[in-house]
Amino acid sequence: MVRTRVSSGRGTAARVVTGVGALFAIIEVIYILMILMGANPANAFFGFIKSLAEPLALFFPGLFPLSNPDLAVLLNYGLAAVFWLVITGFIARLLGR
Repeated sequence: MVRTRVSSGRGTAARVVTGVGALFAIIEVIYILMILMGANPANAFFGFIKSLAEPLALFFPGLFPLSNPDLAVLLNYGLAAVFWLVITGFIARLLGR
């Protein structure tokens, strides 16, 4: 006898929310890496990632003004990545109950 696992709608919604948060965090991390590695700002892919990362960073850019621009990008956009993981994890946990 074969048993199939039926997933609840709440479990599926929780997985989708977690996936969206992970995607948002990955976009932020890619942007951080591109900045730190000195990517060409005129490149189309860089522009695409920047156009996604900046709105997702919400209020974090400029939150901590630092004299080192690389450290500022790492801190401000890194906090945005952690924010998305924490918030979507919390929402997913609420949905999974």
